[in-house]
Amino acid sequence: VQLQASGGGLVQAGESLRLSCAASGSDIISFNAMGWYRQAPGKQRELVATITSDGSTNYVDSVKGRFAISRDNAKNMVYLQMNSLKPEDTAVYYCWGRKTFGGYWGQGTQVTVSS
Repeated sequence: VQLQASGGGLVQAGESLRLSCAASGSDIISFNAMGWYRQAPGKQRELVATITSDGSTNYVDSVKGRFAISRDNAKNMVYLQMNSLKPEDTAVYYCWGRKTFGGYWGQGTQVTVSS
C-alpha cells in the first residue's frame, strides 16, 4: 500500500491550497479512516483532519472552518482543501490511513505560508 501526497507549495497568507493523497495497492474504502498530519520545524507531528469510511470528519481546533477533508472513492483519492492559510499552517503535511491491523503513511508535501 502506498499513499502519495501532492499539492503543497508556497503561498501568501489568506490564500488557498488543495492537497491530494493518491492511494495505490489498496482501495481507500478498505481504510477505517484516512487523514492528514502535519509537522512544523521543531514541533511534534499534529493530526490535522480525519475522515472515516462512513464520511465522518474531524479537525484540530486551529483549522476548523478553514480546512475541509474529503474523499473520492471512485478515484481512490483523499483531499485537504485549505483556505485562509496562515503562516502558522507552515509545515510538512503527511497523508495517513488506518486499517484494522495497522496504519500507513505517505511521504510529506511542504506547505509554506508567507505573511
